[in-house]
Amino acid sequence: MRVIFYTGKGGVGKTTVSAATALRASELGYRTVILSADPAHSLGDSFDTSLSGVPQPIAPNLWGQELDILQEIETHWATIQDWVTLLMARWGMEAETMADEMASLPGMGDLSALLYINRYHDNGEYDLFILDCAPTGQTLQLLSFPDAVRSWIQKAFPIGKGVSKMLRPLGSLLKTPFPGDKVFDSMQSLFSQLGRVKTFLEDPANSSVRLVVNPEKMVIKETQRTFTYLNLYGYSTDLIVCNRFIPDKVEDRYFDSWKQSQSKYYKIIEECFAPVPILSVPLLDQEVVGIPMIKQLADALFGERDPAKVFFQGQPFTIKREDKHYVLTMALPFATKGDISLVQNGDELIIQVRNYRRNLVIPPTLARLTIKEARFEAEQLKVTFAPSE
Repeated sequence: MRVIFYTGKGGVGKTTVSAATALRASELGYRTVILSADPAHSLGDSFDTSLSGVPQPIAPNLWGQELDILQEIETHWATIQDWVTLLMARWGMEAETMADEMASLPGMGDLSALLYINRYHDNGEYDLFILDCAPTGQTLQLLSFPDAVRSWIQKAFPIGKGVSKMLRPLGSLLKTPFPGDKVFDSMQSLFSQLGRVKTFLEDPANSSVRLVVNPEKMVIKETQRTFTYLNLYGYSTDLIVCNRFIPDKVEDRYFDSWKQSQSKYYKIIEECFAPVPILSVPLLDQEVVGIPMIKQLADALFGERDPAKVFFQGQPFTIKREDKHYVLTMALPFATKGDISLVQNGDELIIQVRNYRRNLVIPPTLARLTIKEARFEAEQLKVTFAPSE
């Protein structure tokens, strides 16, 4: 099963692009399910139909689903919820609200969305799983969740299964119920499932992230940050979709300044995300709602291309931690040491090779550090960031 994540700054059109990808893939014979993980669900509105927490048929080979977090909590977190409810009751908190409270905990929706990957992969019902993600910040939270949840649960359940058994008789004296074997078994199962998800998502042959961007300064800036973080987490970005590009056939002078601005920012998009391919989508003359309009968008976006294929495999750059240092590595084939200049300006790393310049927006973790060393060897630029001495 192939997995594709679509994300972008709020309002760039990622849901309609996700829907167009799903529709075109289903037309090519892929059994496709598209899941909306955005709390502000608009996937059903895009298809002009009603969706729920279980896959609903939309078209031949196409099913749609909108995540229902309360349903997910009740279905998949029952054992843990029972224990937390009892614990909260012992502390004088209302048990009846626990489902709602757990649903509002950060990451519960992310967790449910990730577990669907295992579920659908194991069932073998679908060839393609498309996740219409929340805006970029929450998507990064989702993709970092397999690592974060381990730390969170270790803090929530600091004692092991064996120790819990020994202390359980003291629970009534301490007025603290210790988690039972079922809770620890649930935790072990969760760890195992998230480990499988992480391994699956880190394989670029199985999964990739696609970024939807508009040719606008603020949108590009946020998308750059997302692109950098995806590399930091080890996830592959195989396509950039530049949406709502004003086509040349629009000759009204009112749009002249918009077209000039978009042309300028499109060149920046090419500079920022190379060598990841970019596909452009024109601004359509109608709202993209309903299958006929989604099909028109799919035609404009993919043409004769297969939307399920891997458009780019590999990472333009990587960021790895080494002790207290971080090392950013970027391949620069055919360059020489004398061709390269490097400048750090706040959260931007400006790399210039001859007449071409690349602006990378680096994570705050790196921006707080300084460049200790920059080396170019074997056609790779390696930049070491370290704390100021």
